[in-house]
Amino acid sequence: MSRPVDLIPFDRWREPPPQNPLIMPFLWLWCWGATRSGRLHIRKVNMDGLKPPFLVLGTHHAFMDFYVTPLALFPHRANYVSELEGFEAFGEWKYRQVGCLGTRKFVSDLALVRNIKRVMERKGILVLYPEARYANVGTSSRLPASVGKLCKYLGVPVVTLNMKGNYLQSPIWNLKKRRGVPLEATIIQRFTAQDVAKATPQEIQAAVAADLTYDEYAYQRERGIRIAEPWRAEGLHLPLYQCPRCGKAFVMDSKGSRLFCTVCGGEWTLGEEGLLHSGEGEEPVSIPDWYEWQRRQVEEEIETGRYRLDLPVRVEALPNAVNFIDLGPGRLRQTAEGFELTFTDYGETLPRTQMFPASGCFSIHTEYDYRGKGQCVTLSTPDNTYFLFPLAEGFNATKIQFATEYLWLRSQKKPALIE
Repeated sequence: MSRPVDLIPFDRWREPPPQNPLIMPFLWLWCWGATRSGRLHIRKVNMDGLKPPFLVLGTHHAFMDFYVTPLALFPHRANYVSELEGFEAFGEWKYRQVGCLGTRKFVSDLALVRNIKRVMERKGILVLYPEARYANVGTSSRLPASVGKLCKYLGVPVVTLNMKGNYLQSPIWNLKKRRGVPLEATIIQRFTAQDVAKATPQEIQAAVAADLTYDEYAYQRERGIRIAEPWRAEGLHLPLYQCPRCGKAFVMDSKGSRLFCTVCGGEWTLGEEGLLHSGEGEEPVSIPDWYEWQRRQVEEEIETGRYRLDLPVRVEALPNAVNFIDLGPGRLRQTAEGFELTFTDYGETLPRTQMFPASGCFSIHTEYDYRGKGQCVTLSTPDNTYFLFPLAEGFNATKIQFATEYLWLRSQKKPALIE
């Protein structure tokens, strides 16, 4: 017997409780065990004598981030900003006990800002991962401009946490754990409260962005890390979806340590050091370089009017921390003005179209195999999140992300930002 559908939106304004002190010894022990295989090394800079309240801004590579962060903050407790998927997966009561604040990705949320302020007022610690999405190919994403403004508004010390190795252990395109990857983390008090008072939001933003910049493959080569699993390239065709030989998109595939084009036969082997080798006398290819080449192709498509996204999708809604609601088939379109999502909402008989303007979509959340259901992207309103799964060819989460980010830049009418 299926449970009844709960349509009540998540209570975004409810004040988050501090982490339950009774569970902290078990949480720290669990995190210690989860990071042992990587022999986690934590480097602390300017942290001596720092006491709450303060804000922590961290890089976001993989689920391992949530094990590293509590150890970096030990012996302090903290609150964590989390997407509602975690609340739904593990239960709202449990998530609140470990100090999580619920929100939705890439949407303005005044309730979240109010709750962060409440944490600071009660002399707590708030952890925020401003990239709001795992790293697609182990490189940092542009941070929203609101980060510097939030720091200035709170007026508390700002701490940055740059983690290394988390992505290499378990990249989003293939979550199977790689052995022998060392884990490192550097936690820095970047600004004191007095520094924040003197700095502009733009100065804070620039310093935080510099601290949170990373390239996991550069780290791999610097440390001489060898990843020898025979399946190490499987799934890499999801972020690297376009063939640089023939230029065709959505034709890449992978097996074992190989990445290859199903049309022209181009083939690359992912070496143990993290570079792609063609075996044809060409220079090895960096995965982040390939990824950024694809971004430029999408930007050119947009500038020349060739970019198109108009596909059938299956729609699932997550209004709260209780249940996903299957809304059946819909249609997703993306133009220079933004997204148009046409679907039939729960309990309704006729389809409607929800608009998501480009100016309000700084980026988009991407998944390569969400809970075993395949690729998807999500679009959110303050009270609902729509998970969109493809029902036809021509859908790639990474390409949609590239287009979304570039269309946002264009909507800001700041040509200097468009590189």
